[in-house]
Amino acid sequence: MRILTGLQPSGKLHIGNYFGAMHPAIKLQDQGEAFYFLADYHAMTSMSDAETLRQNTQDLALDFLACGLDPEKATIFRQSDIPEVCELAWILSTVCPMGLLERAHSYKDKIAKGLDANHALFAYPTLMAADILLYDSEVVPVGKDQKQHLEMTRDLAGKINDRFGEETLVIPEAQIQENTAIVPGLDGQKMSKSYNNTLPLCGAQKALRKQVMRITTDSTPVEDPKPTEDSNIISLYKLFATDAEMQQMIADHNAGGFGYGDFKQRLFDAYWEYFAPFRAKREELEKNLDYVDQVITAGSQKARAEATKVLDRVRSAVGLR
Repeated sequence: MRILTGLQPSGKLHIGNYFGAMHPAIKLQDQGEAFYFLADYHAMTSMSDAETLRQNTQDLALDFLACGLDPEKATIFRQSDIPEVCELAWILSTVCPMGLLERAHSYKDKIAKGLDANHALFAYPTLMAADILLYDSEVVPVGKDQKQHLEMTRDLAGKINDRFGEETLVIPEAQIQENTAIVPGLDGQKMSKSYNNTLPLCGAQKALRKQVMRITTDSTPVEDPKPTEDSNIISLYKLFATDAEMQQMIADHNAGGFGYGDFKQRLFDAYWEYFAPFRAKREELEKNLDYVDQVITAGSQKARAEATKVLDRVRSAVGLR
């Protein structure tokens, strides 16, 4: 089974990225042949500072390795190390209807947030489809918000196969973790760097606690029971807590006599402890960046070898060779 996923190096990794995509993806490295890429081409749709992009890409590589990616089991590589992806994106664009791109939720959302309506942002789904199809990917773990892009990928692969031969491209399946697909942010919206409502995986203890204390709550008095439905605190706490701890948190909400500050402190303690191994591993890797570079270089060489096989097949099918 060929597995593929990627993350944009557009800022610090947060727990929404981790639970929605990275954690389920890394678990799959024991179930098949896994390819994980650092989507630096995609990040250019929202970033324009070269040094920041380079640093973010390195940071994301560190995060992947610290979170448990094993280079002996999985392949990790930079998207921009594989120029074949741009050629396949162009080939896909020849069968991509304008209406398909115009319906993309991500494009509409980003334009609404003030991003420039440039071609790269509009054509994002074709490059994402190329990322997936270039490695004969069969399973793609994604967050729920990326489900539409997977459907577009399947649609474009189907159009290529209908026109040039049914074995030209492998049509992938999405794997969505329903219980953690959308992680709420500090304000109750979906956790996103765009909303400035995230909890990062690492950082200074005092600063991270301060962020947890920013979680939006209502004005229910300390002595009164607190609502549990649609509670940001409970939704986040369940990501880190045991079943017994969750039941106690809910019981204390219902009982009254506890303030939101107490609940936020419990959340912070669980969050801090959960990512302690990650922080330790990341600190170790930061002291050996040569090793990290070697892993990425080796991964890019392996990924490009696979990409060349697929692109040669596609070129032959469409008449370019």
